[in-house]
This record gives sequence, C-alpha cells and structure tokens, in this order.
Amino acid sequence: MSAMIENPVLNSPYDEPREHFVIDDNGHPTGATAPGRRPSQSFVPIAVQRKGRGRKATQEALDFGTGERIETNDLVNEIRRDVTKWRMSGQYPHVTPISRKLLAHWADESRDNRVLFCQREAAETAIFLAEVAGRHGYTDWRRRLASTNDEFNRGLPRIALKMATGSGKTVVMGMLIAWQVLNKIHAPRDARFSSKFLIVAPGITIRDRLRVLQPSDPGNYYKLRDLVPADLEGGLDRAQIVITNY
Repeated sequence: MSAMIENPVLNSPYDEPREHFVIDDNGHPTGATAPGRRPSQSFVPIAVQRKGRGRKATQEALDFGTGERIETNDLVNEIRRDVTKWRMSGQYPHVTPISRKLLAHWADESRDNRVLFCQREAAETAIFLAEVAGRHGYTDWRRRLASTNDEFNRGLPRIALKMATGSGKTVVMGMLIAWQVLNKIHAPRDARFSSKFLIVAPGITIRDRLRVLQPSDPGNYYKLRDLVPADLEGGLDRAQIVITNY
C-alpha cells in the first residue's frame, strides 16, 4: 500500500532533482526521501505460472500475473552521469558555437519563460551524443546504441528520448529542430546536421497540434517559448518540415 504524502513536490522543475521519494519493491512510495536523483529503473512484469492446459491457461497467466522485478537501466544512468559531468564543466565545451549559444540560452536562469530541466536535459543528451560522446575523454555511447539498433531496428538507427506525459515533448522537438537547422546553415557540409525534418504523429488531432513546430505558424513555439536567441531566429525559415500522421 502506498504511503500518504502531504507534499509530493520535492524539487524545482527548473533544476536537476536533489532528492527523491524512496519506493518499495512493488513500486509504491514509502514516504521516506533519499538524497540525489532517482536512478532510472523499469518494473518488468513477471508472468505467474499457473496449472492448466492449452492456450487459455497460458493467456490467463500472462493477463493476470502481478509479480514484477526491478530492472536498473544502466545505460540510461551512465549516459546521465556523463551529460551531468559535461554540463557541470561549464560553458558546454566541445560543441559548435551555435550549439553552445542555444544551450546557454536554454539554461539562462534570468529568462521569463524558463525551459524545464527535463526539457533541457533531453536536448542536452541529444547534442552530447552527436557532438561530444567518443571524444575528449567521454565514452562513445553511440557504439553501444548502434549495437542495440542493429539488433532491434536493422537499417533504421533510432534514439529515443523518453519523457513523461505533460513534460513538454513538443518543446523539446522545437529545441532539436532549432539546433539542427541553425547548425546546418552555418556548416552546410557537416553531416551531423540537417535542415529537413519528417514528423509523424499518431493521429490527426496531434498532427494538427504540432503545427506550432512550423516557424511560419503564428503561434510557433520558437517565439512563444523563446527557444531561439533573437539574432538566430531568421535562420529558422530555412527549415523544411513535413508533419503527417499514420
């Protein structure tokens, strides 16, 4: 049974978490707190073995099993540590001048419309993997990601930024588009960057909501959320964005 927590808010949404609630083996909060950020973990269901014969018995075991095991996401936690180390080293070293300018803009504490920490970290992670990992003493996480992609996504390399519902994934998409297109304008031959984007949404409603990622849209997030410094805004017109649904 979960503990009753009178005040569930422990941290500012704009800074890296400094403490977290302890959870039990079943994933329920205990009410106790621990210092630092909660490690990334997954709760993997365990099918209950039941006596019986045939397909029906097997289906019941899968549908109604309640056991779970906690699985630590070592890759996620290790990448987080490297990104934190890089962030804390100051001025986001080893990236392009455009990337550094965007990162500093998003991290600016004096902004009126501040970027949430989870949004910043998602964009930082993508930039770190593309521009920093494997160099300057940092582990080349791309090799480990490549082997997993070969196993599950043959011919289609993918990196997932997993974020909770309501945490602002569309804002992160805008940040990543800005990072890519502005770098491509300043370094057209750099294969790490692109000015062309295909966004695939799971339905018509979400597709229509994502129009805010078009720089030409009156309510675009680049201006509404102040995602790009004023002197770089003009470059967004070079982005070619197709938003569709499946």
